[in-house]
Amino acid sequence: MEREPCPYRIVDDCGGAFAMGATMGTLFHFWKGYRNSPSSRRIMGGIAAMKIRAPILGGNFGIWGGMFSTFDCTLIYIRGKEDPWSSIASGAITSGLLTARLGMRASLRAAVAGAVILALIEGVIIGLNRAASEQYKPVMPQIPDPSQLPPHHYPQQHHKPM
Repeated sequence: MEREPCPYRIVDDCGGAFAMGATMGTLFHFWKGYRNSPSSRRIMGGIAAMKIRAPILGGNFGIWGGMFSTFDCTLIYIRGKEDPWSSIASGAITSGLLTARLGMRASLRAAVAGAVILALIEGVIIGLNRAASEQYKPVMPQIPDPSQLPPHHYPQQHHKPM
């Protein structure tokens, strides 16, 4: 499946990441608010927590997705090829920059974690692609050896004289 060209990919990935973060944030924060509210106000507590925190999580995911795609497109342009190394490096750069205000040590740790996570994701994608492509490999048809076939007994035809 072919991906969008880079300027559009950034916006597409940013929106997709926001939607994923908002959806997961809605589920998670509703459950958390529901669980932490008094029994008479559980539904309202879940809705209140969801309305406050889900958009924030969606925004955080959107920022990560936008930065990741921006760095990915930049590395693809600089290197002249699109391969898993661009995604892995983009994950490291994005994670490192988003934690830069916590100091150099935390930023390096986050960069390594981002690179490892993206390497795992890329490895799974490569494995799935290889497994899926195996089923489309052409197979040479096997013609049976005539000497190994059982003898055919054709019924004899009796011709009646006319």
